[in-house]
Amino acid sequence: MPLRRLGPLRVGALALGCMAMSDYYGANDESESLAAIHRALDLGVTLLDTADAYGSGANEELVGRAIAGRRDQVVLATKFGVVRHGGRTTGVCGRPDYVRSACEASLRRLGVEHIDLYQQHRVDPAVPIEDTVGALAELVAEGKVRHIGLSEASRETIRRAHAVHPIATLQNEWSLWSREIEGDQLALCRELGIGIAPYAPLGRGFLTGKYRSATDFDADDFRRVAQPRFADGNLRHNLAIVDALTAQATRLGITPAQLALAWLLAQGQDVVPIQGATTRAHLEENLTAATLTLTEADITAAAQAVPADAIRGERYAPDRMKLLDD
Repeated sequence: MPLRRLGPLRVGALALGCMAMSDYYGANDESESLAAIHRALDLGVTLLDTADAYGSGANEELVGRAIAGRRDQVVLATKFGVVRHGGRTTGVCGRPDYVRSACEASLRRLGVEHIDLYQQHRVDPAVPIEDTVGALAELVAEGKVRHIGLSEASRETIRRAHAVHPIATLQNEWSLWSREIEGDQLALCRELGIGIAPYAPLGRGFLTGKYRSATDFDADDFRRVAQPRFADGNLRHNLAIVDALTAQATRLGITPAQLALAWLLAQGQDVVPIQGATTRAHLEENLTAATLTLTEADITAAAQAVPADAIRGERYAPDRMKLLDD
């Protein structure tokens, strides 16, 4: 696995996001999830990403069990700030007292003494970002956190936060079918030396070409209930786009997932996509993207196959769109 510089961190070029191992995408297999994490570490993945919201803490516990005895191989990232009750997201919180209590709870669940990268999952509009980052800075000073990051933060929020304490990373959705970050946010991060850790780099699985209908998902799958792009009418429209990407990948002798990841990796050496494979087979397929040699023409053709303005449907349902910092 090639290494990259993600802000102040030195990590493998592809990270492993563990969310789907516990939540959101339907049924999961814990034994296979643990095996996939171990295989990822064996293959040179170093950055593991989780959050206290995933499975209401269950995902952090899973990751904690997986890395027991291998802590020195892991750059451990987790997130706070999304508040859930009864398995449903009810809001966000960035109060300083909440930041501290959330960190302490994550440390316990993960079974570690420090978190390498502690990220605000969603910005709390009711709390000045300076107050939230000030609390994070205290945790850094105490040695409980090594670096801090933001997720889905606007340009103004990033700049204000960075003025209080260096922000190491920005974790925003970025893929061939989610290109919003390519405006002001990306330019500012590069100006400030903030690394980019895109989540959902495969369009929540859509860019793999494996999903053709809403019925391909479990009834309670997050994509079916809260992702307008997967609604029947939108999905039928969007399938033409993924078919074009699949045709490009077939021409190159690779899978559409590998091409989508290779495209994102080509956007800069400061980009470390968080791919979310839940099985060893999918993990190994995805990680191959980090060692592909594609031409500039290949990368351009991939982008042309998925025009940014051709995607139909918002990234989230309206209630979740309100949680994004714009």
